[in-house]
Amino acid sequence: QVQLVESGGGSVQAGGSLRLSCVVSGYISSPYCMGWFRQAPGKGREGVAGIDSDDRATYGDSVKGRFTISRDNAKNTLYLQMNSLKPEDTGMYYCAQRWRGGCSFPFAFDGNNRWGQGTQVTVSS
Repeated sequence: QVQLVESGGGSVQAGGSLRLSCVVSGYISSPYCMGWFRQAPGKGREGVAGIDSDDRATYGDSVKGRFTISRDNAKNTLYLQMNSLKPEDTGMYYCAQRWRGGCSFPFAFDGNNRWGQGTQVTVSS
């Protein structure tokens, strides 16, 4: 049973930084595709950043230059470093692991993704 557990969310003022972590437990064939998504109240889930099996990163337009996705395979952990946070970055952030269907980001919502429970990020102005 593969599980994804996020942590690191919190409340910060605009311009601040947070680092999210996602620990993956259980068996996963490596290399694998992972990503971060977020969902603001009343809105759909959007792709924030993804990383493929060759560690190539893809970013949503709204976070380019501010967020950095990375991972530590030895620790089975995915990270999202978020700098220069804005109030519009507020939302629930979810870690995703795509177990089949290719690594094109954002991942399709087609049942081929595993999700964590989410961690809340709140940015005040």
